[in-house]
Amino acid sequence: MSSALIALEAQVRADLTKTAHPDATWLQARTGVDGKAALDVLIVGAGQGGLATAFGLLRSRVTNILVLDKATEGQEGPWLSYARMPTLRSPKSYTGPDLDTPSLTYQSWHEARFGRDHWQQLDLIPRDLWAEYLRWFRRVLELPVRNGCEVSEITPAADGLLAVTLQNEGRTETLYTRKVVLATGQEGLGEWTIPEPLRHLPSSLCVHPAQPIDFARLRGKQVAVIGAGASAFDNAATALEAGAADVHLFCRRADIQVIQPYRWLTFRGFLRHFCDLDDAWRWRFMRAILEMREGFPQATYDRCARHANFHLHEGAPIEAARETSDGVKLQTPHGTFTADFVICGTGIDMDFAGRPELRHCAGNIATWADRYRPPEDERSPRLGRYPYLGDDYALMERNTGATPWIGDIHIFAIASTMSFGPSGSSINAMTTAVPKLVHGLTRGLFRADIETYWTSFKDYDVPQAVVAKSAARREP
Repeated sequence: MSSALIALEAQVRADLTKTAHPDATWLQARTGVDGKAALDVLIVGAGQGGLATAFGLLRSRVTNILVLDKATEGQEGPWLSYARMPTLRSPKSYTGPDLDTPSLTYQSWHEARFGRDHWQQLDLIPRDLWAEYLRWFRRVLELPVRNGCEVSEITPAADGLLAVTLQNEGRTETLYTRKVVLATGQEGLGEWTIPEPLRHLPSSLCVHPAQPIDFARLRGKQVAVIGAGASAFDNAATALEAGAADVHLFCRRADIQVIQPYRWLTFRGFLRHFCDLDDAWRWRFMRAILEMREGFPQATYDRCARHANFHLHEGAPIEAARETSDGVKLQTPHGTFTADFVICGTGIDMDFAGRPELRHCAGNIATWADRYRPPEDERSPRLGRYPYLGDDYALMERNTGATPWIGDIHIFAIASTMSFGPSGSSINAMTTAVPKLVHGLTRGLFRADIETYWTSFKDYDVPQAVVAKSAARREP
């Protein structure tokens, strides 16, 4: 480790010590039904959202926490798996999980790692360096993370606790906790989508971007990419760079989306107070933003367009698809195309019932369609399936009283977008979103124990001064 990085880590520790007030322990230990110690907060997902949440809780003196991730250490999040862009698309000046601690910013780490001049010359942050920074962030803060653990079930337990069942190397284990945060990124409460006309195709011919793709096997092949967002272009470019014979990208719209709405909304007013708007304004904004999809920068387009064998088809939705001996026949309004392999970069959809950890409450999770009826010209069944969350990111009941325990499950992922705007998986929103989530978690923990705090206050009898008898007030 370089001397600069050693010095930076010392600075991190000094900064956190200086800003530790108040540092009093304030939560009392709980136990589960089997006498096992219960956590205060269990965070599912050790990507950037989960790590930032853990850091925020530790700063609030909520120390009895644990972060779980199904990936092996160092492979959390999308950065070294299905994220296929060379750099982050956010400007390098955006801060994220550091939560406004200067010594914890990516810039501070980069300068310690490569020097200040290198930072000045840097355009965008390389994806692999961002992943390395997150590993450093986790280590220097000593965040409690367990890898190789996948949550399979969440159920209510006695004394207001949640029982969380997880699988760990073939073993089943149950943890008890007061609150759960699902910081599960793009998957969130749903699944990656494959358009209906292609869903019958086998995975050997058609996949979504989060599935493992052996791009080397696409060399010399005809590849079709469905969708025209940033992820679709990333996958098209990766196939081209791997030597695909031709890559055809099909966009259902007449014109590809080049405006990036997330650049517009990156100001503190929107990020901090969007969730305070009424349902009509929240719906109006997020419908417009999410239906625009994510735009892409010039470099993303150029990465594809520099290849003569890249073909963009606008206004070309897939109307039908069938498997043949020659590959997959794709029917569009402009004719039929044959592909050896299809990648569907068409985003995600909400599917509570498809999440095994939520099977005991999926049918009673309130959605936006349950709580808000937009004007006719603003309706969207897809967005109506998003969960309608409380002001602490908690799930809410469709039918009150049927599953009250879901109020202790908090969603910090793509699924929180309709209620909070960019939040769980968005770097540009972390500086406002994480404190809001942590505030909601600590508020709930405090309120649940208010009787205990009242008793503690009444029993408090520590004097701040000793008054001598001789100093008693005398009569004039």
